[in-house]
Amino acid sequence: MSSRSQHIDRFFLISVGILTVFGFVIFLSASLGLLAQGGGTFGTVAIKQTISLIIGIAVFYVFSKIDYVWLRKYALIILGAAILINLLLFIPSLALHVNGASRWINVGLLSFQPSELLKVALIIYVAAWAYYAKDRVRTVRYGLLPYAAITGILSVLLLTQRDTDTLVIIAATTLVMFIIAGMRIRHVLVALALLSAIVGGVILVRPYALERVTTFLDRGSDAQGAGYQINQSLIAIGSGRIFGRGFGQSIQKFGYLPQPTDDSIFAVGAEEFGFVGSVGLLIIYVLLAASIFRIGTKSPDIFGSLLVIGIGILIITESFMNMAAMLGILPLSGVPLLFVSHGGTALVITLMTAGIVANVSKHSTL
Repeated sequence: MSSRSQHIDRFFLISVGILTVFGFVIFLSASLGLLAQGGGTFGTVAIKQTISLIIGIAVFYVFSKIDYVWLRKYALIILGAAILINLLLFIPSLALHVNGASRWINVGLLSFQPSELLKVALIIYVAAWAYYAKDRVRTVRYGLLPYAAITGILSVLLLTQRDTDTLVIIAATTLVMFIIAGMRIRHVLVALALLSAIVGGVILVRPYALERVTTFLDRGSDAQGAGYQINQSLIAIGSGRIFGRGFGQSIQKFGYLPQPTDDSIFAVGAEEFGFVGSVGLLIIYVLLAASIFRIGTKSPDIFGSLLVIGIGILIITESFMNMAAMLGILPLSGVPLLFVSHGGTALVITLMTAGIVANVSKHSTL
């Protein structure tokens, strides 16, 4: 007879630990490429990432101790706070503009990406809503309309930030959560049509989105322009061959790969650790996903189950989208490779969500 474990799931903890350590190591190597691109000094970037890692580990510990039921009780407040923080981007003095997009808030020495908080807040809220609505999620009032409202809020906040990728990921994640909660198939089809219409509209009216799609369909059409990053990424991945050039030996990160510590970091890792290392990384992500979904299915209530599954979908979708984009399987996006890519906000928030999953695992019948 199974009982509550009171311990963090071992496979989950090992997977998170390996990805965190591996990601930090790859990041340090990729940071050397910044020296050739005038993006700052290696020491400064390394120190910032080390601080983010320390904060992230502390946050993981704290949230692994906080009873996840607390999140359900304050789900609406958490969502409201996340929305208000995202609205700060409309204040010119606080918004940080990078490559034509306003996705960062800059307050003195601190800068962070508020959409990362919004992702988690929405997952918490949808899980809490499903717990409250129960079987009524099958109705339009408690299923389709709340999802349409969530998608509308996302569209206003994220499209203003030119963050279409985050919009698609979180809208898809919350839709899967509604489906698991019991949303009717015909309502799912309406929701998919709504999401498709929004994405299609963005592609038609936003030149940068259309450029990504056309480049994906024909990488050779603008090899030195829109297609430059994906072409350099494929060169890096191909150069890694079976076992890679060796740690720190990537050539493409020195002036060839744009953003070697961000979007292109998987290509750096593939060049240095080869096919074997890339497949190994993929396997760790698969094991992480398996452990997360196992915890979700063993959760004592629908809130804990949907909370964990939503976090799992978010982590795996973002990470696989990043790797697929670097391999030319999907259009390029600004989605990070979680646990690996540069970005203090993403690392801290990812470890926070891992802490939430860890707490649920203590209450699950594993």
